[in-house]
Amino acid sequence: MTVAAAMLLALLVVAPEAEHPHSLTDRAIADYATRPWDKRAMMNSHVTLGTHNGARVVVDFPCSDLCPNYTTRIIHYDLSPGPACSRAGGVERVAIVPVSIAANARTFCVPAVLGTQRIELGGG
Repeated sequence: MTVAAAMLLALLVVAPEAEHPHSLTDRAIADYATRPWDKRAMMNSHVTLGTHNGARVVVDFPCSDLCPNYTTRIIHYDLSPGPACSRAGGVERVAIVPVSIAANARTFCVPAVLGTQRIELGGG
C-alpha cells in the first residue's frame, strides 16, 4: 500500500468527530487496535475516533529520534487518569512514549476493552 493510499484510508477510518460523529462500541475499538497502520503516514498525528461511554476516544502517534521507525500508537480517552476516567468506564494504563532519544512511561485513561484484553496500547 502506498503512503498516499494509507493516509486516505486513515482519514476515512479516523476522521475527526466533527466530520464523522459516531458512537464507538467496545468491538469497534478493539478492532481498530488490532489493525495494522502506517508509521510514516501517521507519525506525530492526533486523530479522533469518536465517542465511547460519553467520552471522546483519540489516538496519538508520537515519534521521536528515529522516525518513522519509532512511531507508536496510543488509543485513549481524551480524559486525565483519575475520577473522570473511572466515571467514563475507563482504566488507567501505562504506555511508553518516545521522547528525544529516550522514552517516558506515561499513564493514560483508556477504554476498558483495551485494559482487559491482550492488545498492545502502544507500539507498532
